[in-house]
Amino acid sequence: MADPDDDYIYDEDSGEWLPASELAAKRSAEGDDGGAGRVEVRDAVGNVLADGDAVTLIKDLEVKGAGQTLKQGTLIKSIRLTGDAQEIDCRYPGIKGLVLRAEFVRKR
Repeated sequence: MADPDDDYIYDEDSGEWLPASELAAKRSAEGDDGGAGRVEVRDAVGNVLADGDAVTLIKDLEVKGAGQTLKQGTLIKSIRLTGDAQEIDCRYPGIKGLVLRAEFVRKR
């Protein structure tokens, strides 16, 4: 039984109001550290990438379906992480839906 003086916190998973101590115990049992589900994405040299970073290509890449080659040194601004440890979503003029592998980019 929870302490009557304990604060109650809304648990979005269950949709219930739970005592803070009970919710903390539940989260620690699940291994939830507040950032669970996030994948750490690293570039070709080991730098951690985040949403909004600018990256540079480290080699020439042929873009399938676009009939275009992105040259080494091309700057890609404002990337978005996809949840996959090796894929990043980005925009480039003339290419829609561009997804690059993290192993071919370097953080700027």
